[in-house]
Amino acid sequence: MFWGLVAVYWKQLHDIGSLELVVHRTVWSMLFLSVMLWRRGRLPFVFAALRDRRLLLVNVLSGSLLMGNWLLFLYAVDHGELLEASLGYFLVPLFQVAAGYLFLQERPRRLQWLSILFAAAGVLWLLLGVGHVPWVALLLVGTWGPYALVRKKSPMGALDGLAVETLLFTPFAIGYLVWLAWHGEGALGRVSAWETGLLLCSGWITAVPLVWFAYAAARIPISTLGLLQYIAPSLQFLLGWLLYHEPLDPAKLPGYVCIWLGLAIYSGEGMYARRRIERAGRP
Repeated sequence: MFWGLVAVYWKQLHDIGSLELVVHRTVWSMLFLSVMLWRRGRLPFVFAALRDRRLLLVNVLSGSLLMGNWLLFLYAVDHGELLEASLGYFLVPLFQVAAGYLFLQERPRRLQWLSILFAAAGVLWLLLGVGHVPWVALLLVGTWGPYALVRKKSPMGALDGLAVETLLFTPFAIGYLVWLAWHGEGALGRVSAWETGLLLCSGWITAVPLVWFAYAAARIPISTLGLLQYIAPSLQFLLGWLLYHEPLDPAKLPGYVCIWLGLAIYSGEGMYARRRIERAGRP
């Protein structure tokens, strides 16, 4: 839900380029994470991970996917492409369900398969109705879907892993901000006090939901994680359509209805299964 609504935050910074926003997100996220790690005594574990070649390569991969996804999403927000961005995130759960089945031996139950089929039918309907190659949507899938799989397989904790991913790119981000300031082109000192405050707060806005996500990715089936992620693009779709008045083809509505029906079935089946397990465990 947080990710679905956060587009409103980034819309307030539409005067700042997407690349510069990604750089600010990186720098201020690292500052926020450093404070959290210091308070929890986790900084030595982060530095130890930097000396482990395997962990370093894993985090370079996941960090690259994460940065690419940030840049694409901010580009979509800045260019009035929230509806296409929502289509991309509608595709991500199908990728994750397939990844869970192929790589993690996760086997959905019957009603879960039914919900997945409804969601897949809805996404297929939307893809056929786009009328052009939705490159923003496809690139969002190509960055976020694999990122979730890498985080699922990573041995690092949610906070530590995100900190290493961010730290690897922080020197480049700082260098780019210095370069902008040197040429008198950076946002800091040039935009309003309101926008400056939003930029400085972009660290926790970025880091907190990513920690939540990484924490969840390590603890629940990736297929469940995938289906729950239909909430974010559904909210993005509603924002783009109702708040920012992006044009919506009525012919696409059946696709969205199928997706939402699939999510409802999956959620209902999960609650029923959990109650059944709880009843079976009672004396």
